[in-house]
Amino acid sequence: MLIGLQNVTFEFGARVIVKDATWHIQPNERIGLIGYNGTGKSTLLKLFVNQFSPSEGTVERGRETTIGYLHQDLLSFDTNDSILQVAMSAFEKVIRLEKEIEDLGKELERTGDEKTLLEYTDKLHEMELLGGYNIQHKTEEVLQGLGFSNSDLNRPYKEFSGGWRMRVLLAKMILAKPDLLLLDEPTNHLDLPSIEWLEKYLQHYQGAVVIVSHDKFFLNRMVTKIVELYQRELHMYNGNYEFYEKEKAVRIEMQQKAYENQQDYIRQNERLVERFRAKASKAAMAQSIMKKLDKLDRIEDVAIERPDLRINFRVDKVPGRVLVELDHLSKAFGDNVILSNAKAEIERGDKIALIGANGKGKSTLLRIIADAEPYTGNRKWGHNVDESFYAQHQLEALALDNTILDEMRGCGSQMTDLELRALLGCFLFSGDDTDKKIRILSGGEKARVALAKTIVSKANFLMLDEPTNHLDMHSVDLLISALNRYEGTLILVSHDRHFISKAANKIWEIVDGKIKEFKGPYDEWVAWNERMRKNGATEKQGHQKAKPAAVEAPAPPPVVNAPVNKELKKEIQRQQKLFQQAEEALNKNKALMLQLEKDLADPQIYSDKTRFLKAEQEYASAAKENERLEKDYEAVFTKLMELEG
Repeated sequence: MLIGLQNVTFEFGARVIVKDATWHIQPNERIGLIGYNGTGKSTLLKLFVNQFSPSEGTVERGRETTIGYLHQDLLSFDTNDSILQVAMSAFEKVIRLEKEIEDLGKELERTGDEKTLLEYTDKLHEMELLGGYNIQHKTEEVLQGLGFSNSDLNRPYKEFSGGWRMRVLLAKMILAKPDLLLLDEPTNHLDLPSIEWLEKYLQHYQGAVVIVSHDKFFLNRMVTKIVELYQRELHMYNGNYEFYEKEKAVRIEMQQKAYENQQDYIRQNERLVERFRAKASKAAMAQSIMKKLDKLDRIEDVAIERPDLRINFRVDKVPGRVLVELDHLSKAFGDNVILSNAKAEIERGDKIALIGANGKGKSTLLRIIADAEPYTGNRKWGHNVDESFYAQHQLEALALDNTILDEMRGCGSQMTDLELRALLGCFLFSGDDTDKKIRILSGGEKARVALAKTIVSKANFLMLDEPTNHLDMHSVDLLISALNRYEGTLILVSHDRHFISKAANKIWEIVDGKIKEFKGPYDEWVAWNERMRKNGATEKQGHQKAKPAAVEAPAPPPVVNAPVNKELKKEIQRQQKLFQQAEEALNKNKALMLQLEKDLADPQIYSDKTRFLKAEQEYASAAKENERLEKDYEAVFTKLMELEG
């Protein structure tokens, strides 16, 4: 065992965070620590590193156990040193040894003493065993993996923003190779390529890792055990997050049944007490039953922990087929070219995820679409577009003297206070929280208010920049569910792969200044990229094997190939037209089904048998037609993908 909690109870004032908890962490374990926001996950990590002491029980640690702890409070650290120097400070022993070798070298030059020579040789051997001659190379490799360029490495640490500073401290931590890594939301400040790099690195890490994260993809790939802090107890699940979700559903069902059975038992006994209390001969029996009920270990109702509230969008207007048209679009920051003569369209019903590495211009493009960023070229709104833009840097638009509820009332949603409070509950504002003034909220809380305002705006086009950053897993799932029901169009920027995979039906990337579109969800995009990589590697190997010793310039392709390309282009255009027709037919039929559903929901229809049977027959016929149209739509889509691929 590296470290563990033994019968630990921890309290913040009158609030119990965890009660009588036992948890032992073994070498090389991969553990995900999860729980709703505010339950105390970060507090548990602080118990492990002695920042807090338990109210009862003990924290047991192996004498030689070393711990690395990544958390938000580290951002208070500041220095003029370069980021390379900060990260290399992980190798304290090697740096100390380097100094000793340098001092011994100077003494040896001065005295030529044999004893000094022997000590100098021993230190050199120790340096070799510690891999001390490679520390700069290792450090550069890790920093580059986390997204830093070569030119960044010698820049002062203090020049970087909070997110980039956190990456430097993460690099330092993993280079130090402690026996146990405690990582509190490590992916919060990383882009997709950096998250993927971190996954690969940690999979081969020689030590135990405990991760607090709301990133389901990351947890599924990284952990083999889930520890959930739930109702002040620790619950263990031996599997990844997907396993936990299935097992948790079974446990909740069992707990709910046990709760209901116990409630029945309590009610029966309370009825007996009421019946016997007034009779002198039965008073002792009533007293005995009451004592028994007082001693009963009460099972909590699982529904109390977090009710499943539904976030619903309301869309007022239906826009035209094209909502936004981008043409000859260019944008640069000095020498950094983001877009160069780029072109794209956002069509009605699109749910686009704009993905890629930090610095590629995702948020810039989103601001250009929202007309909140200068650019050159053409950006044109379509007919009847009613847009709403959510971006964390726009939080200054919130009125500081308003309460959260006041701010929501001003959105023009016509929702009642009760409905607004229910919605705010999904965004982690419960009870009296809704009466807090905006000015006293943290940055994360303001971001959640701004997102809630976006949800109730009645817009038919949403632009969302990192909407899940300050939400727990449950709230992210509620948002996904709402966006799937949303009848409008949206484009979002996010590094949460679970969110992207569930919320988007198209992927946009910025590649070489152009907007590259993939017509399909994130999972298909990942699989397609993997195929392209493999095909590219195979072709490269084939070229290398076939390469002759004397290289001649390859002959240009014969002109006879040109008509083939024209034929391909013509076929793609034909399939695109068929695809558009299939999409329009499917949308028309869905609108008909929706109208027929409304007719069947009208109670008056059931008083007229002929009318009811006709509506029912028409609905069955439309449903059958929908099935046929779906198959046609998928067939044309697949053919188009093959031709364009």
